[in-house]
Amino acid sequence: MTETRLAPGDAAPEFTLTAADGSTVSLETYRGKRVILYFYPAAMTPGCTKQACDFRDNLSRLTAEGFVVLGVSKDKPAKLATFAERDALTFPLLSDTDLSVHQSYGAYGTKKLYGKEVVGVIRSTFVIDPDGKIELALYNVKATGHVASLTKKLGLS
Repeated sequence: MTETRLAPGDAAPEFTLTAADGSTVSLETYRGKRVILYFYPAAMTPGCTKQACDFRDNLSRLTAEGFVVLGVSKDKPAKLATFAERDALTFPLLSDTDLSVHQSYGAYGTKKLYGKEVVGVIRSTFVIDPDGKIELALYNVKATGHVASLTKKLGLS
């Protein structure tokens, strides 16, 4: 399976997805803002919870710096709503059940899991500039310490 990998300067693929609250969210809504778009394998799993809570705990700082945070997984909106409620996640969690948006960002494909090659969601984060271009494309990120690493790359720490 060949994945498309995005790089800085590429146009961010447009999307419209259903959020945990049932509303629809489109990337174009955030034109003029910097967007942190992150893809995670599954709501309510230990690593994904750690990563989501890390974004939650740093959200006011990221928002103050002009960023919008959007989380995307293959989970259905109802599961995302439970996840958001359980962990007090106040940024949009978006459902991409058919994995089309994951694939357009290169966040689904072959990865190593416990030393074996498997096909699945690649934990990835993208920073999209106000003009809709990829500013930063990070693949195979670690759930733990990711936000600290990201803010350092963005020159915020």
